Amino acid sequence: MIQALANLFKIQDLKNKILFTLGIIVIYRIGAYVPTPGIDGSKLAQFFDNIARSQGGTLFGIMNMFAGGAMSRLTIFALGIMPYISASIILQLLTAVIPALEKLAKEGEAGHKKIVQYTRYGTVVLAIIQSFFIALWLENPARFQGMQIVQFPGWPFRVLTVITLTSGTAFIMWLGEQIQERGIGNGISIIITVGIISRLPTAIIQLISLVTPGAAQAGQLQPFTIVLLAAMLVAVIVSVVIITQGQRKIPIQYAKRVIGRKVYGGQSTYIPLRVNQAGVIPIIFAQSLILFPATIAAIVPNPFVQRLAAGLNRGDWVYNIIYSLLIVFFCYFYTAITFNPIDVADNMKKYGGFVPGIRPGKTTAEYLDFIMTR
Repeated sequence: MIQALANLFKIQDLKNKILFTLGIIVIYRIGAYVPTPGIDGSKLAQFFDNIARSQGGTLFGIMNMFAGGAMSRLTIFALGIMPYISASIILQLLTAVIPALEKLAKEGEAGHKKIVQYTRYGTVVLAIIQSFFIALWLENPARFQGMQIVQFPGWPFRVLTVITLTSGTAFIMWLGEQIQERGIGNGISIIITVGIISRLPTAIIQLISLVTPGAAQAGQLQPFTIVLLAAMLVAVIVSVVIITQGQRKIPIQYAKRVIGRKVYGGQSTYIPLRVNQAGVIPIIFAQSLILFPATIAAIVPNPFVQRLAAGLNRGDWVYNIIYSLLIVFFCYFYTAITFNPIDVADNMKKYGGFVPGIRPGKTTAEYLDFIMTR
């Protein structure tokens, strides 16, 4: 293992990419500690600590996880990469219902660049909206157990917060693109992973405090419970990997074609239909929707919104049922817009491909749709 890692640095090009990626990660982590002007960071961190113990999770908590803890400190990277993820998902959904975007997506590299450009614009718009509501939320001491988080509330603070947080999100997006172009792996995925991993030490320390004698929270968990949780964690990780890698291989046969004196085709291949075609997108969408009322309730003191948020407390049976139904719905919905069996069947027919025993064209599309939805 160590020798394999050492061999990576013997290849100059690969070494440069690894070092470049690590440098971007360092810059990202430094930015996660640069505070937003006008915020009392210690009081804000104390508030997030309290709600983490009492409530267990809100949309702000999820954003804080993806931002690597920057949200709880309200740093310049507080919004993290979530606006970019939301803009990407929204644009993918719109591509399925707007013919102009669907046509653009089929135009190859030029169309892809245009969609990426639209995604950037959408990211900035979402970041502006989110940062403005966060500024309003921060100005209200009633939302923070009476603590005054903002030193000088008003429009100057709101404008400064919007500019700061939006610029931070745009910079993170640029860092991800730099990793994509000059580093290793998917830049956005690496930034998300780094943000989540950065929260692990804090979570481990909190877990240890639950079993350490003499600690304030000692006795809440027994050592056997910790071992059981660790075993369950490993089992969940293994299950997720198996489901993620699982796929149904649909055999494809290409008919032979004679062009001049050459014979083309006659090859066999397959279409890999993944078990989890939608990935983690349905969970992100479902979580965002079901926790949205609680987040709005923290900003807007409307009685209806307050009752709606109270009825969707995390862990309640209503919450669990709605959450499960939303995940199932978005699984089918997102799979339907990312995998079009009609287009796949038409492309196969165009190049002389067919599923053995299945007639090309409409019958093949119906067969692929049946396999995927089953």
